[in-house]
Amino acid sequence: MVLLEFSMSPMDKGESVSKYVSRSLDIIDKSGVPYRLNPMGTVLEGEWDEVFGVVKKCYERMRKDCRRITIGIRVDYRKGPKGRLESKIASVERTLKRKVRT
Repeated sequence: MVLLEFSMSPMDKGESVSKYVSRSLDIIDKSGVPYRLNPMGTVLEGEWDEVFGVVKKCYERMRKDCRRITIGIRVDYRKGPKGRLESKIASVERTLKRKVRT
């Protein structure tokens, strides 16, 4: 199972790029892949081809009207079951014996 964190932004659309990031989030949400949005990117959980397929769809959509795009990707593979989006946070909360902000 793969956790993939990525950030994708156009570099030629000025300071505010929420319009373009929102289009990517729409693609992610409609994909059915489990995800978590954070202020600096999005984490997807799934099989390798599945999560990279979602990133590719976001890229293909963005490149239609953006001349320069920056993309950062980090991948954490671990053999085993799904649910790491929640279980990694739950493990930290158990250790701290309290909830954390997510």
